[in-house]
Amino acid sequence: MTLCYVCPHRCGVDRPENMADTNGCFGSCGVGLAPIVARAGLHMWEEPIISGTKGSGTVFFSGCNLHCVFCQNYDISHNGFGKEITIERLKEIYHELIAKGAHNINLVTPTHFTEAVLKSLDEPLPVPVVYNTSGFETQDTLRRLKGKVQIYLPDLKYSDDIAAIKYSNAPSYFRTATEAIKEMYRQVGDYHIGDDGIMTKGVIIRHLIMPGMLDNSKRIIDWVAGNFKPGQVMFSLMHQYVPCGRAADYPEINRKVTDAEYKELENYLMASTIEDGFVQEGDSACEDFIPCFDGSGV
Repeated sequence: MTLCYVCPHRCGVDRPENMADTNGCFGSCGVGLAPIVARAGLHMWEEPIISGTKGSGTVFFSGCNLHCVFCQNYDISHNGFGKEITIERLKEIYHELIAKGAHNINLVTPTHFTEAVLKSLDEPLPVPVVYNTSGFETQDTLRRLKGKVQIYLPDLKYSDDIAAIKYSNAPSYFRTATEAIKEMYRQVGDYHIGDDGIMTKGVIIRHLIMPGMLDNSKRIIDWVAGNFKPGQVMFSLMHQYVPCGRAADYPEINRKVTDAEYKELENYLMASTIEDGFVQEGDSACEDFIPCFDGSGV
């Protein structure tokens, strides 16, 4: 029996080896231990130092240890779309993406499949591995990834724990995520960008602006500015919120961020001590930028 404590929910259940196995229980993520992948391909819409000119080799895992009601990837994070594959097939996907020119292998929401991910990375890859996560991570799990992940790409969604519970079922999100980000930085150190403009190691902290939640965003910016010096991490202020999933059930977030809201936060960021990172234009808040989850590349 293997009890699962891989994420902060710490369900402690005996997850089945695969979805067809009726033995054991499903935890908060709702899936077994075998990886389920909804799409694998070259992705051009990450930060420029991740996607570059050839694309980031993204592997979109199904399920999630976070439960955001507004998730842009709702079909795979909540509705379970995807194909269960073996660890050997997962390794093959990595090398197929590398053969197509991928600058890196980008694991999107991989935490609930940590055991499979660790086994799939038992041999080093010739490109950096990107761990693309909600930020809702345990330090124990992250320490197991040390040396296998070169780039961490965590969200820092909430400084408001009430909002974290309401919209993502994530108690103590801010404390958990900030401790996780510090561990990520301890592992990989100051970011480095190669001569080709592609990141080789480091941490990029992402923050998605939510409608009507300016104070939440300002406290996130304050935390990053207060805990990291220029040259240590990068910060990505994201202006791509589109109401998806069950956002319609929450009228206060069932709209896009206004230009005035975004401008206020952009000015706040520019006035901070954060020097390294990215901002997005308003046309990023468009469903056209959401990948088509059709099982391609799997």
